[in-house]
Amino acid sequence: MSDNMTNVLLVGVGGQGVVLASNIICEVALRAGFDVKKSEVHGMSQRGGVVSSHVRFGPKVYSPLIAAGASDVVLGLEAAEALRFAHEVRKGGTLIVSTQTIKPPSASERKGPRYPDDPIASAKEICAGNVVSIAAEDIALKLGNPRLSSTILLGALSTNLSIDEKTWKDTIAAMVPKKTIDLNLAAFDAGRNAVK
Repeated sequence: MSDNMTNVLLVGVGGQGVVLASNIICEVALRAGFDVKKSEVHGMSQRGGVVSSHVRFGPKVYSPLIAAGASDVVLGLEAAEALRFAHEVRKGGTLIVSTQTIKPPSASERKGPRYPDDPIASAKEICAGNVVSIAAEDIALKLGNPRLSSTILLGALSTNLSIDEKTWKDTIAAMVPKKTIDLNLAAFDAGRNAVK
């Protein structure tokens, strides 16, 4: 983190929970006493298009947008989207990426762009920081709900930020549907354990 400012860029595709995850990060930072700003790009989110969210927090934040190449952490909910934004990680920063791949229909057409053969390996070549890959979808399926992937990744992210675990858990419990609180907290723990 530079200049007492923390920059987190979240990327994924529509339906993966990028917006909820960024809202949770913002609330966690607010509860921890920081000033917070956020910006989102929804693209064609309802059709599986790119979704990204900039989250910045610190003593005082004047702009929600992270400067190019200045992300402390890029949280990639989908492998190819993580590759697309791997260059945004600052030197010494971290790219946390799910191994999940969601190939758009156009990638299977001969005329469309081809889905990368190994997006995580390619991201490692581009990224100026550390790359941590997590089989979030597999962990979520073991927990019984594939929609838990984003919470698993938040657990992994929490190990990179200096905000206490209790604040994260209290915030998640307050922001997810009541009937899913226990599952989401288990997913959060699983994400923290995946990077230890």
